Amino acid sequence: MMNHGGLGDDAPVYVISVAAELSGLHPQTLRQYDRLGLVSPGRASGRGRRYSARDVQMLREVQRLSQEEGVNLAGIKRILELKREVAELRETVFHLHNELEAARSAVARRGAAAQGPPPGPGGELMPVRRTRVTVFGAAVQPDRRDEHREEPRDDLRNDRRDDPRRD
Repeated sequence: MMNHGGLGDDAPVYVISVAAELSGLHPQTLRQYDRLGLVSPGRASGRGRRYSARDVQMLREVQRLSQEEGVNLAGIKRILELKREVAELRETVFHLHNELEAARSAVARRGAAAQGPPPGPGGELMPVRRTRVTVFGAAVQPDRRDEHREEPRDDLRNDRRDDPRRD
């Protein structure tokens, strides 16, 4: 990109006649591109257009797409919108990638700190196998689904056996 006098590529420094000359376009073409929203320059205090080095590059790209690629102005506008969107998404991905790496490093540091020195005697973690437990003569498998289930009471089972309606 062009960078004159230590100013950034986005500094609006060129009046329309200079921007037209740098881009190889007629000033009226630049005004039309501005009206269509293809290249929107900054404005000076007197409302005059001021183009940046980035704007001049964009004008050249619009001219190339139109003349060399045969793309109409509506297509060029969409291409430029998509390029801006892709640039924004790349920046977002870059920042998210950095955040992810920082989070991974923090987790690794915490994991290393949590492990600390090896445990002393009797402080080892041992795997525990799930087993069946017999309670009041019924085999019960420890399970969260069974916590709220009631076993039928023996006195109710006996009452049902004696019920004449059961037959």
